Amino acid sequence: MGDAGLLISGAALFLNSLMLLGKAEEKSVAVFNIFAGFLQVAVPFYLIAVSDQQNWTIYSLATIFLFGFTYLYVGFTLFKGLDGTGLGWYSLWVSIIAVIYAVVSAVHFHDMVNTLTWIMWAFLWFLFFLSMGLGKKIDKYVGRVAFIQSWITLTFPSLLSMTGVWKSPEVITIWIWVSALAISYFIFSAIRFRFIKVTSSQPVLSDD
Repeated sequence: MGDAGLLISGAALFLNSLMLLGKAEEKSVAVFNIFAGFLQVAVPFYLIAVSDQQNWTIYSLATIFLFGFTYLYVGFTLFKGLDGTGLGWYSLWVSIIAVIYAVVSAVHFHDMVNTLTWIMWAFLWFLFFLSMGLGKKIDKYVGRVAFIQSWITLTFPSLLSMTGVWKSPEVITIWIWVSALAISYFIFSAIRFRFIKVTSSQPVLSDD
């Protein structure tokens, strides 16, 4: 399920980004979210049940639930036209869990690619919290971040892993640079977005 699940997550996040950017209709995107979420909740339950029950096995498989329940929650919220505040606060909880996974990836596994990936996911879930939990008008910015992450944290890594080259030293080095550049872009874009918001809210001065 691991690589296939990442690929499905990449598709779901890609569609969600297009919806946030105003390119896709909400209910049509909701259908795929429900489909992806159902798979990523049902399959981990089975994998955990038949696993060796070792702590790191369960720790790894549990990450799929974070995506699965997010997609289910998004899907039903969009399809039923529900208030998104609950989803927003759930996203805050997931962003905190993602930070913990980032720390473990760095400290225990010494895996810089996974560390940077979890940092990006934590940031994205936190943006969902700001947007839906606190009602911040940042959909366009969140859409851009989600679009980029759908490719560099999910779609391409899953394809590279399935082709057997993901763990090669060359790809690891490239992906560390790709992740660092993406994070730099997110920070720069956030500062620019905030600056535009601030300046656009300033009153127009008259010569009278």
